[in-house]
Amino acid sequence: MAYWLVKSEPEDWSWQDQLSVDKEPWTGVKNHQAQKNMRAMKTGDEVFFYHSGKAREIVGICTVAVGPYDDPSDEKGRFCLVDLKAVKPMPAPVSLADIKADDRLHHLALVRQSRLSVSEIDAESWKLICAKGGL
Repeated sequence: MAYWLVKSEPEDWSWQDQLSVDKEPWTGVKNHQAQKNMRAMKTGDEVFFYHSGKAREIVGICTVAVGPYDDPSDEKGRFCLVDLKAVKPMPAPVSLADIKADDRLHHLALVRQSRLSVSEIDAESWKLICAKGGL
């Protein structure tokens, strides 16, 4: 199993929106590095749901319900989608400030590449962030 983080502006698609559906295609990702990460996702992988914008915090955990498939809106076939299913909220959201304050997490793309909307999280960092969030 691999671990990931996806970002969403809460005004566009929030954690509450994600909770309101069984599963939802993760759309709008056009950055090639983020697309590469989405292509590496597999059904069953776990995903942090991060509110970007002003909130800047991990608020929930999803699972990849359907692995990568061609984006039907992309006529050139360059982009893919994955379907995400909400699993559980973070009991205590983990802020970007909390992550940046922890030297053990400075290597994460969330810190180093702040604009990347889909990034991988290593297993040790996953456990650490989960603990910070009360899981």
